[in-house]
Amino acid sequence: MRAEDQVPLGRTGLTVSRLGLGLASIGGLFQSVPEQQALDTVRRARELGIRLFDTAPVYGYGLSETRAGTALRDESRDSYVLCTKVGRLVEQGGPDTQPIWADPPPGLGVRLDYSYKGVVRSLEESLKRLSLDSVDVLHVHDPEQDFLRSVGDAYRALDDLRRAGVIKAVSIGVNHADVAARFLREAPEPGPDCVMLAGRWTLLDQSGLVEMLPLCHERGVAVLAAGVLQGGGLLADPGPGASAVHQNAGPATAARLRTLREVCARHGVPPTAAALQFPFGHPAVTAVVVGARSPEEIEESANLLARPIPDRMWSDLRDAGVIPPSWRPAPGP
Repeated sequence: MRAEDQVPLGRTGLTVSRLGLGLASIGGLFQSVPEQQALDTVRRARELGIRLFDTAPVYGYGLSETRAGTALRDESRDSYVLCTKVGRLVEQGGPDTQPIWADPPPGLGVRLDYSYKGVVRSLEESLKRLSLDSVDVLHVHDPEQDFLRSVGDAYRALDDLRRAGVIKAVSIGVNHADVAARFLREAPEPGPDCVMLAGRWTLLDQSGLVEMLPLCHERGVAVLAAGVLQGGGLLADPGPGASAVHQNAGPATAARLRTLREVCARHGVPPTAAALQFPFGHPAVTAVVVGARSPEEIEESANLLARPIPDRMWSDLRDAGVIPPSWRPAPGP
């Protein structure tokens, strides 16, 4: 499988690449990223054939969106698919601050707002930061923060925007598979077109398989799998500086990690390659979205996605209980 392989995004009429670039990192997630490096990262992704980009107002309190728009401004608008999110407004003194952003604009924070007007305002402000006249996909970001308003007012606003042709797809961006499943069940028809699920359909956490993935497959809802590297630390080989991450993994996860590494080592495959390719073993998954803070990082992810993995390794992981019995390698393009 190649990063640039293009596939339909469910029923939306959009076409995306198998690998997408998540833009939280260029917004300063955990560490500062120089402006030029951020722009070079997005542009290198385009050179690699990646046409799916995902950002959000909260990423660096607008910094990610601003940089995304700058990096993509010379690209033909129909040559890529751009996603952003609603549910948080960036404001002076916004109270819902997060310490994970390294260099947010001075004085800015975010405020939760899943109201109809808040969603429309959020899109308008995102477009200003992006300096673009459209985005393709809008996610309700972390709907569990105010679930009833998210599945009510926020979804209604997005559905109206979709019906008016302002956006092409309605989605939710979640870290919890049960929240996604509940949203799909309770949202009025026709419901979301996509779900971005972070960290719940991976080699280490497969809770998405309990209900959400089958429900998406049944309804034709496209799944964008994010957080598949579990933050990178767990799947990397343990060594100096990584010990705390591994010690905090818990005994069950630690045992799964040991087995995963043993099987991968036996077949000469990096665990990170297996992690990037694993999500495609469910037919609901359209693309995998990874973060990168340098051109080299997105190149590495593209190479790992394309790395051949023998069927025998997947069989060994299945026999060892690391992947579920129903898992099957994704068909070719």
